[in-house]
Amino acid sequence: MIALPVSIDRASPVPLYHQLAEQLTSAITDGSLRPGDPFENEIAMSDRLGLSRPTVRRAIAELVNQGLLVRRRGIGTTVASQMVHRKAELTSLYDDLEREGRAPRTEVLSLDCEAQDDRAATILELPAGTPLVSIVRLRYADDVPLAIMRNWLPPALNDLTLEQLTHEGLYAVLRARGIRPTVARQRIGARNATADERRTLHMSKAEPLVTMTRSAYAADGSPVEYATHCYRADHYSVDVVVSER
Repeated sequence: MIALPVSIDRASPVPLYHQLAEQLTSAITDGSLRPGDPFENEIAMSDRLGLSRPTVRRAIAELVNQGLLVRRRGIGTTVASQMVHRKAELTSLYDDLEREGRAPRTEVLSLDCEAQDDRAATILELPAGTPLVSIVRLRYADDVPLAIMRNWLPPALNDLTLEQLTHEGLYAVLRARGIRPTVARQRIGARNATADERRTLHMSKAEPLVTMTRSAYAADGSPVEYATHCYRADHYSVDVVVSER
């Protein structure tokens, strides 16, 4: 556990908790503290710095609220894993990871060009029983397994290959074929992981999943994709901008 050097100016008009929070944040963002590192507890920090426990507690709470620290029962406070922050817009996770300077990698778990799923067929506006293209992929961010992605596509895409899906994002593959998703309906949720999902994503039993269900459409309104994805909650968040009407 690292005892970070902290300088507190008691004559400054800046609140003490904010001075502390700013310096702790800098230590995480500049790499002095790494993801998973144990964090000094509030009692030790308040004694070391000569600050009240409520002041230290408030500073630590600021970092927890920002997603920089994680509190776990029985483990204590640790530096959070690097998060993937995605805007609530129609983008590919592969492209988002590249924009963040991460290294996306894909493992195709299954590719079935004769899959049948009545719910997916209905969303794709096809008769029940229509053979669909079903893809299940494991997406890594750097070397961390981040998401299990299940996608259903119309039968016209039954010539997709494992090589394409391994080395490119799905939306890049679709765009190369002249198919451009332009609007989608997405639903974000959360749930417990199944035993298989925990093994695949290297999760503990207590950790939750963030889920996303998406129906995507081309500019002419024709459906091009139905997807259900699940993400490790400790590595993934969705950013939404809201405004007053």
